[in-house]
Amino acid sequence: MALPVVVDAEYLKEVDKARRDLRALIANRNCAPLMLRLAWHDAGTYDAKTKTGGPNGSIRNEEEYSHGANNGLKKAIDFCEEVKEKHPKITYADLYQLAGVVAVEVTGGPTIDFAPGRRDSKISPNEGRLPDAKKGVSHLHDIFYRMGLTDRDIVALSGGHTLGRAHPERSGFDGPWTEDPLKFDNSYFVELLKEDSAGLLKLPTDKALLEDAEFRRYVELYAKVIEINSNNHRVKFV
Repeated sequence: MALPVVVDAEYLKEVDKARRDLRALIANRNCAPLMLRLAWHDAGTYDAKTKTGGPNGSIRNEEEYSHGANNGLKKAIDFCEEVKEKHPKITYADLYQLAGVVAVEVTGGPTIDFAPGRRDSKISPNEGRLPDAKKGVSHLHDIFYRMGLTDRDIVALSGGHTLGRAHPERSGFDGPWTEDPLKFDNSYFVELLKEDSAGLLKLPTDKALLEDAEFRRYVELYAKVIEINSNNHRVKFV
């Protein structure tokens, strides 16, 4: 078992330095969507009952980044390695999640409080713990309830599709979900409630959010966000 991470003043200073380096890397390479995907895919294997998987840096193992759902993420892992080399004290688990936090921030999202201290693991979970984009409501329930998430959590997490695009060589799907795939806002939910728009993607798992009444309630709620205060990042609803 990995030893606990000592989050002392020195560690926190390294996190701050890594945060700045990640900001520069992500801005220069325009890779925010890829970094957010890396953070999610390292975390999204968590099983609340067995306490296995989760944000523990195991996605850096070839066994795991070779999973079909992780196609293309080796590039993000390599980008993070550049920062890791400069800040070796930071765990991979913290680094990958910090990369996701910074990805949201540099694309116009809120500043996110980051609590470090995640342990690294060399044990990768079996393939199949991440969502299959070709499936529907019951699949989303199975996958996300296993993590201990609620219906609201599922919809909010799906909003990450506001960034980036699908690539056919990675997922079999092609195209962005929003008109500006490098801007973090609520346009994913706005577009989801519209009729199909030319050039914009809706996966079966996206459409499933409209087929379930509880999911749809939160889609409609998040589509009504009208302001994010730049000072305190409070979200206002209509």
